[in-house]
Amino acid sequence: MSLHPMHPAAWVLDQLHADGWHVSGLLAFTRASTLVKASRPGQDEVVLKAGFGSNHVLSELEPTERPAAYGFYWYAQMTEAERALAREDFRHEAELTAAAGGADHVVPLLEQGSAERFDWYTMPHCDDGNFRAFMASSKDTSKGLNMLADVADGLGSLHQRGIVHRDVYQENILIDQGRGLITDLGAARRITTPRGPDHRGPEVHWPPEYLTGYHEATPAADVFSLGVLIYRYLCADIPRLGGHASLTAIPDPLRALVAAALSNQAADRPRMDNLRDGLRTAASAPQR
Repeated sequence: MSLHPMHPAAWVLDQLHADGWHVSGLLAFTRASTLVKASRPGQDEVVLKAGFGSNHVLSELEPTERPAAYGFYWYAQMTEAERALAREDFRHEAELTAAAGGADHVVPLLEQGSAERFDWYTMPHCDDGNFRAFMASSKDTSKGLNMLADVADGLGSLHQRGIVHRDVYQENILIDQGRGLITDLGAARRITTPRGPDHRGPEVHWPPEYLTGYHEATPAADVFSLGVLIYRYLCADIPRLGGHASLTAIPDPLRALVAAALSNQAADRPRMDNLRDGLRTAASAPQR
């Protein structure tokens, strides 16, 4: 494929072409990264994630071209030092994705490498989209609950490997052959190593402890975020401070688990495997 030369992602595609990749489609282009469908001669198509997005590539354009580039007025340009830190962060993401290799219900890293100015890694392409699209289009509640149970299983596997995801929400859940898979470890950290700022937030899917201890978030943070997603899926609403009036839309015994998962106190939340089992039980119950 080709992009208008003023689109910053065109610079990334040019670098990939020079390294022998055939790019068939642009999947996403953000401030931090570019995702494409790509292949090498004689090989299957994969998703390639390049650690170079609009913040990065605008600096590669000629000064006279930058104002005409897509996103120039919306994305702040990064300094050389900031780009170096962003590259380090992307390598950390790839490292954790590789460390999760073989875990059920986690999108695996297939291959990784480097171009001159950025790093990349590849993943299988999940043909069925993400959970946001599923929520908007499907009425099969049992299927959705089973997918969320898959995600709980994947998150539990990450926790067993000493990794906290820290950014569980519907767009970071991909669907492949009817199963849910967790992806995007860009915000993840090893449990043994503080990482990131002390303060993050607020976002609807983030737990309250991110306000003071994001850098030390525990697996309980992922339990909270998955609890938010279950609530949004079953209640068609977002949890509210001071009470969750729509909890009655969640069947027992999952209702009590979701209520506990949404606790402001991390110590009061259930274990991820308990939440997974509750989702499986709810999925197998007759739909009302």
